[in-house]
Amino acid sequence: MTTAGGPPRIGLVLHPTRDVFSVSEQVVSWATEQGAQVLVAAGEAGRVAGPVTEVPPDELAAACHALVSLGGDGTMLGALRTSAGTGVPVLGVNLGRVGVLVEVEPAEVAPALQRILEGRYSVEARPALRVTGVEFEDGATSAVAFNDVALSRCPGDGIASAALSIDGQGYGVYRCDAVIVATPMGSTAYSYAAGGPVVSPTLSAMVVAPASPWSGISRPVVLSPEDHLALELLPDSGVLALEVDGRVLAPLAPGARIEVVEERDAGYVVRLDRARHDRRSRVKLSLLDLPLLPDELRELLPRELGHAPD
Repeated sequence: MTTAGGPPRIGLVLHPTRDVFSVSEQVVSWATEQGAQVLVAAGEAGRVAGPVTEVPPDELAAACHALVSLGGDGTMLGALRTSAGTGVPVLGVNLGRVGVLVEVEPAEVAPALQRILEGRYSVEARPALRVTGVEFEDGATSAVAFNDVALSRCPGDGIASAALSIDGQGYGVYRCDAVIVATPMGSTAYSYAAGGPVVSPTLSAMVVAPASPWSGISRPVVLSPEDHLALELLPDSGVLALEVDGRVLAPLAPGARIEVVEERDAGYVVRLDRARHDRRSRVKLSLLDLPLLPDELRELLPRELGHAPD
C-alpha cells in the first residue's frame, strides 16, 4: 500500500442493511494501533465503531489507499463500482451467505489489513462493462457493471425482443425472458443461472446469454473484449428493466438501443492467497447446484472453509 502524503487511509464500503458493527470495530481498532485513518461514505459513521471520517460517496475511493467491503458478493460489486477507474484495490470481507467474490472471513480482518499495509498481497485486475445509450433514473448517461448487464422482462408486460449487433453488423434476434451480458467474473451469476458457461476470470471475454428463450438465438455467445455490442428493442418487445449488477437503473421501451463495451482493468481485487480462494470458490460453486436451503448448504461446507454468519 502506497502511503505517501500522510497516514494510510482505509475506506469501508458497508452492506446496506446487515449489521457490520463488530467487524468495523476490528478495522478501526487495527487502524488506531497503526496510525491509519478509516473513512466511510457520508451518513454511515453511525453504523461503525470508533472514530471515522465521512466523505462524499463519490469521493471515497479517491481519498483512500484501499477499500474494504463488508458484506457479501453484492457489497463487493458495489465497492468495485465505487473504485472503478481509480486503481484503488478492494479487499472483500465475507458477511454474506456464500461469498464467491470475497476472500476474507471476519476473524481474519486484522491480519489481512496488516499484510496490505506491508505490501504482502497481490491484486487481480477485473474488467467492467460500460453501458450507454439511455438516460438512467439518476440522470447519468452511462453505468458500469462488474458482473452483468441484463435486459429483463417485467411480469405482465411482454417478452424481451431485441436485435443483437456486433461492431455495427446484425447478428440475430432474441425473444426470451432476459438478455444477459456478463463479464468473466459475472459468468457465475445470472448468466450461469440462464445456462451460460463458467468463464475463467483471467480470460478477456464477454458472454451474451438468453434466459428462457422462446425463439431466435437460444444459446450463449462468447465475444471478444474488442467487440462493440448493441441491443435494440424491437416493436414487439415489452417494456424491459435495464439491470446493472442486479440494480434496476432504467426502463427500456421498444425502440430503445443500448451499447455495451468492455473496460479492461477497471477494478482491482486484493488477493492474499489465490490458491486458497480458488479452492473455496470451486466448493461454493459446486454447492449451488444442490437442492438445499442456505442453512443446509452451509452445513455441507468443509470445516476449514468456515460458515458465513446470518
